[in-house]
Amino acid sequence: MTELKTLDVRVIPPVIRHQRIFEIFDALQSGEAFILVNDHAPRPLYYEFLHERPDQFTWEYLEEGPEIWKAKIGRV
Repeated sequence: MTELKTLDVRVIPPVIRHQRIFEIFDALQSGEAFILVNDHAPRPLYYEFLHERPDQFTWEYLEEGPEIWKAKIGRV
């Protein structure tokens, strides 16, 4: 099993975070995933995925704070 790519958005300027996340997601092949690392709960991002990529993604929390949140985001 190969290690999943990790995207730590804490080091990315907030104004371009979601754009970068969607670029990574859009480059995934079906069945692939990446790990998102953030310093807050990424609920707004989840809802953006529901709106922008309905039925195209999977979302699994691997860690839920209080200091670090990790979510495994995959392409269906």
